[in-house]
Amino acid sequence: MNGSELDKGKEAFKEEANELLTELETSLLELEERPADEDIIGRVFRAMHTIKGSGAMFGFNEVAAFTHDVETVFDEVRNGKISVTRELVDLTLAARDHIRALIESSETGEAVDEARANEITASLRKLLPDIGSHEDTTSGNTDTIERAVEERSQNSGNITYRVRFKPHADIFGNGTNPILLLNEIRTLGECEIIAHFSDLPLLNDIESDSCYTWWDIILTTGHGKEAINDVFIFVDDVCDIDIKSIDIGAVLEGEADYKKLGEILIERGDVTKEDLRKLLGEQKRLGELIVDAGLAKPDEVQAALAEQKHVRQVREKRQKTESASSIRVPSEKLDTLVNLVGELVTVQARLSQTAIQKDDPEIILISEEVERLTGELRDDTMSIRMLPIGSTFSKFKRLVRDLSNDLGREVVMLTDGAETELDKTVIEKLNDPLVHIIRNSIDHGIESPEDREKLGKPRHGTVHLSALHSGANVLIRIADDGKGLIADKIRDKAVHNGLISSDADLTDKEVFSLIFAPGFSTAEKVTSVSGRGVGMDVVKKNIDALRGTVDIDSTPGQGTTITLKLPLTLAIIDGLLVKTGDENFVLPLASVEECIELTKEDVVRSHGRRIINVRDEIIPYIKLRDIFMIYSDTIDIEQIVITEQEGCRVGFVVDYVVGEHQTVIKSLGSVYKNVDGLSGATILGDGTVALILDIQKLVHFVEKEEAEV
Repeated sequence: MNGSELDKGKEAFKEEANELLTELETSLLELEERPADEDIIGRVFRAMHTIKGSGAMFGFNEVAAFTHDVETVFDEVRNGKISVTRELVDLTLAARDHIRALIESSETGEAVDEARANEITASLRKLLPDIGSHEDTTSGNTDTIERAVEERSQNSGNITYRVRFKPHADIFGNGTNPILLLNEIRTLGECEIIAHFSDLPLLNDIESDSCYTWWDIILTTGHGKEAINDVFIFVDDVCDIDIKSIDIGAVLEGEADYKKLGEILIERGDVTKEDLRKLLGEQKRLGELIVDAGLAKPDEVQAALAEQKHVRQVREKRQKTESASSIRVPSEKLDTLVNLVGELVTVQARLSQTAIQKDDPEIILISEEVERLTGELRDDTMSIRMLPIGSTFSKFKRLVRDLSNDLGREVVMLTDGAETELDKTVIEKLNDPLVHIIRNSIDHGIESPEDREKLGKPRHGTVHLSALHSGANVLIRIADDGKGLIADKIRDKAVHNGLISSDADLTDKEVFSLIFAPGFSTAEKVTSVSGRGVGMDVVKKNIDALRGTVDIDSTPGQGTTITLKLPLTLAIIDGLLVKTGDENFVLPLASVEECIELTKEDVVRSHGRRIINVRDEIIPYIKLRDIFMIYSDTIDIEQIVITEQEGCRVGFVVDYVVGEHQTVIKSLGSVYKNVDGLSGATILGDGTVALILDIQKLVHFVEKEEAEV
């Protein structure tokens, strides 16, 4: 393997190791709940074993050496010699963190905590019944690589085995027909079988009840080594079976080639290195040289050539298949693609508008076709960015476990809707808000085990994290069964901090929302987890930045539920295009409920108050003309776009409702970055700019303005 291939192999190992470490953490937390589950124990062992073997193959010797001790312990667990305890899970989680640190240090160059590593290793070795009986970490690299190959077969699909099947001469005596065994082998996968007749005696010396033929089998299968052993399970005492893995299931660029003929013969033991080296100066083909020199029989050379050809074909086929089925690309390239698709959507809108203005049937037909293709491209591109939120959920199980230990609580985390998909950008920015909410739920919400027993609750508290789709949004709920929020306590603290006046008339929901104020905290003392008033205000800011909302519902003594409502994507949204004067605005279509007319008679009937009766429901409205100081003449019949936000209906008065519009969101410049009520802008088909309204912030802005009057 040359330097370029080795670098690619290292990168592939890092990606694989990070995925395995995430899976390992999840498996360990499950194992703590079900310590006798052999399937989970096997998953932990395989993850460690694969990391160790792959690390050794690609030069991560420190990773391989450190992982060896953990693997050894779990090998004993698999054999029933060591029980799964909380101490073992704690040590393995710590080992998992150290392995990640070792891999990261290969990129950053930062030193890792060797003292901690030695402490973990020493503690793990104490768990072993007899440390002296286990192999030394410095001598197992060859075996490690061979076992890693076997591990990859279980995790990633097909691998190729070399099987040497040598029946004893008396195999026919127990009624066994070797041909039937070979036919059974063929059912396991793609197979190449080479018969060897070198042991066949002269005709006069042949005994009819003796077997003189033996076979080399090159088999590519996803069934694993055990399936091959099972074929020969009833004849293993009348034959010699040797099974070796010769080609792993992973694919590296440029890997399609396979070992040279001489390497295969040396590996099989058919030729020695010294004999091969003597022949390399000759001009004949290597196979002919080996046969002419009497170093190997023709059928042995033929078997090696067949193996070489088979593995090359399998690798070439696998490269074509895997390159077609999946591909890894940097996220920056994906972001660039989304931006280009956004530009294409804008150009397509311009084409459609021009086609309508020209009133040319042929151009209109072309624009409709372009619109259809652009829509499909947009949807496919957006789907590429969508990831299941479960990968984020799994991280928090470890957080809950560690916090529970630090705070002396017993907390169980339940998850639901892990398959719910969300834009990768949203998922990346969602981590910090969820961390703060979960920390607060455990610290402020969940009571101590003793207090819960006094209240008639189970000793262990529950944090339930769930996700589900709701139209163009995703709802993420974090619910706990703790003490809940006490409105009076929050109100008193807010009055003390000067956030509200003592005579303010607020609903419970409005009081609960005060916990998002900067510096607000109801903690009686500062701890390492909370009490400084930093956290929930960060949640609010981050969710606002994602164009989402936060809702709190709490019952004293029963628990608190925080619901995050987030858009599926941040790049392109469906909007309602409206016009006031010469200005264009876009309202998120997901928030729009209906549009109605507003006449001058309606204004007179409300006596100047900005409310309207819609089917016996009084709805307040906001005039965009006043908010954005548009001084053109008003029209006789205006339109009210009624939206729903945080359970309340609010109308926005505009001159005209143009219609639905596929909106590509463009960020505003630094000058307009902190303008309340705007979440971005978009470019229309005619090249003009339309502002995208942030309905929630616009409503709050108006409420604040009216309160100051």
